Amino acid sequence: MAKITMKSSASVAETFEDFLINRKARGLADKTLKTYKQHFSAISRHLDVDKPIEKLMGSDLDEMTASMRDAGLSSNSISSYVRVIKSFLSWCNQERITRLNVPLYKAEETVKETYTDEELEMLLKKPNIRRCTFAEYRSWVIVNVLVNNGIRAASIRAIKNKDVDLDNLMIYLRHTKSKKVQVIPLCEMLRSVLREYMRIRGGGPDDYLFPNDSGEQLTENGLRCSIASYNRRRGVQKTSIHLFRHTFAKKYLVDCGGNAFTLQRLLGHSTLDMTKHYCAIFDADIARDYDSFSPLVKLQTNSTKIKMPDTRR
Repeated sequence: MAKITMKSSASVAETFEDFLINRKARGLADKTLKTYKQHFSAISRHLDVDKPIEKLMGSDLDEMTASMRDAGLSSNSISSYVRVIKSFLSWCNQERITRLNVPLYKAEETVKETYTDEELEMLLKKPNIRRCTFAEYRSWVIVNVLVNNGIRAASIRAIKNKDVDLDNLMIYLRHTKSKKVQVIPLCEMLRSVLREYMRIRGGGPDDYLFPNDSGEQLTENGLRCSIASYNRRRGVQKTSIHLFRHTFAKKYLVDCGGNAFTLQRLLGHSTLDMTKHYCAIFDADIARDYDSFSPLVKLQTNSTKIKMPDTRR
């Protein structure tokens, strides 16, 4: 009888597959799982993922980060990859596979470009519903919703007719990143837009509010392409759906005088951390009424009171 020998430790790649299975079993979103896989594939260019997990050392992780920098990756990309490794190692520690950890890599704070008021005016101009296609009309309504609330694309796609409560000026979002039902408010203008749209769109309570031409749920790519095409036809070269979310946050804080706590609820953030990120970028308190505090304005105002000497002699 052959002697049974213990199999050597699983590789980093094999252990990462176990990590993904565990995260999937715990209900992690498919989109997040896909991102983890894509990031790990990129990480494998800078880390020996065939090495046994038990032999992985802190120096390997340092070399991984250094290799990413040498390859010219942006600090934001490196930060994203390191966050995935950190989550993976945290799970490994819980499972007593390793005792390794990795510090977060500091990303650069960037100010995302938003849609300008001129661009929003072009996008919000109502199409002729007697002549336009359903897709164009649907995109116009979606843009109205995005400007009003900054909803995530995945939540937009999942809204059903029954989720819209026009009487109480609310939409129920049942598909959210936090997996908790979120209620968002409607303004009177958007209620009017949705009332007309829902009358034209028709369908039953369980039908999707923004379907494709066949009445089925819009795919992620379908929604992205639809909005991109709509924007370009209107003369707007920016096509990002998520950019509407940044635009909403900026206008809510700066133009509308909103506060961080209400913005947190509107954006569906589970904590204030991400909301604080928007507040740091679009600081309403700093921007508002700055003419009253600007040293430049004060100097220019004082200079008009100073009588200049006559040099014509």
